[in-house]
Amino acid sequence: MHNQKTQGWDYLVAGEFRHSQEELAVRSPYDGARVGVTSIPTAADVEDAVRAAQAAFKSLAGLPTYRRAEILRALAAGVEAQQQEFVRLLALEVGKPVKAGAVEVARALFILRNAAEEAQRVAHEFIPLDLVPAGEGRWGIVRRFPLGPILAITPFNFPVHLLVHKLAPALAVGNPVVLKPSPRAPLCALLLSQIVVKVGASLNLPPGALSVLPCSLEQTHRLVQDERFKLLTFTGSAAVGWQLKAMAGKKRVALELGGNAGAIISSDADLELAAVRCAWGGFGYAGQSCISVQRIFVQRPVYKPFLEKLVAQASVLRVGDPLDAATDIGPLITAEDARRVEEWVTEAVRGGAKIIVGGKREGNIYHPTVLVETQPEMRVNREEVFAPVVTVEPYDNFAEALARVNASPYGLQAGVFTRDIKAAFQAFEALEVGGVVVNDVPTFRVDHMPYGGIKDSGLGREGVRYAIEEMTDRRLLVLNLV
Repeated sequence: MHNQKTQGWDYLVAGEFRHSQEELAVRSPYDGARVGVTSIPTAADVEDAVRAAQAAFKSLAGLPTYRRAEILRALAAGVEAQQQEFVRLLALEVGKPVKAGAVEVARALFILRNAAEEAQRVAHEFIPLDLVPAGEGRWGIVRRFPLGPILAITPFNFPVHLLVHKLAPALAVGNPVVLKPSPRAPLCALLLSQIVVKVGASLNLPPGALSVLPCSLEQTHRLVQDERFKLLTFTGSAAVGWQLKAMAGKKRVALELGGNAGAIISSDADLELAAVRCAWGGFGYAGQSCISVQRIFVQRPVYKPFLEKLVAQASVLRVGDPLDAATDIGPLITAEDARRVEEWVTEAVRGGAKIIVGGKREGNIYHPTVLVETQPEMRVNREEVFAPVVTVEPYDNFAEALARVNASPYGLQAGVFTRDIKAAFQAFEALEVGGVVVNDVPTFRVDHMPYGGIKDSGLGREGVRYAIEEMTDRRLLVLNLV
């Protein structure tokens, strides 16, 4: 467990904390200081975790609903008691400004509490089968049953929020979880694991209900291929997600992957609202979100006034130390990522694009940047930039704007700013995405809505109720009462 003197964090295997000789150091993306150190589990630890998850399944699935809800409420109380420590750790470990970190932890608390409620209303069905002569005197009962052990792999950018999005619905229905956090952000997961152990001791949670393993790449691949897991749930890049799906064998797979989200600004839109929200959606947490605003299409009559308002919003954002309460934009997660963004922007400028604001790198910090006169084939448009960079281009008619949003391998979410209800429904029908957000940015997400994408952006949906569907199977009982 966390030791302030040594900054040591042990990983969790089946209810007990362990460490190995192979250290994994975690450094601040802001200044490179060592935040803490954990270790990479041994092969024996990994095997123990999988076997413990198997052993825990029957007892965890057999807990009455009220007990699972009680456990989730207790986890929420434990996270709330450590809220400030989570916020501090988010700033140190992943460079998330403290005001953004506070929002992330608050969302995690909602998810846990929502899962406690959803555990109590899992949908079952009672079906009359006598709609045809063969079904006379027969009734069907459909129940949802938990799948079994789940392998969850989470990224660095929301290391509390996205972890809880996987753990909470799993526990709500009785699935044990083996969690593999990002090697760049294992400490928040390990802090949460301490809360799970404390809650488990008081509420008799089976020890294999959760293991947290900061595995090596080779170990992770073996876990993905392990047939003892019944579901792989992964959040991360598209390239990695589809690679893991190909390795996963027969198990069910849920993927929450990347995007290059588009926002459409119609000439009838509230430009002030659109500019404020696009700045928040494009530059918040340095653009390191899969639904960060990246491509903005503005109807030509309002192109210049919108651009002026967006630049004004970008210009007042404060960059710097994520521990400073006034900071809006912190660092990118690695120097390599910052240099990559710099290279993509430079490449776009060489191809004719213009920087209206930003375009400057300081260490791992990349200043909020607005590009115009870009081309669709440029990487700042075609790929996921995952940085505080947006492109802004004019369009003439709404159908053109919809087609330009769709001209992407990704399909996570899209935003449409308009007062025209017909245009809103036209966008809903035409846009090839998992969610259309009207009069807000694609970055909007509340944690009980169905969230996920199509095309290269993934498979399945999150949001507790919808994740429960991914994590359970329907089973039919036919009663012959003749």
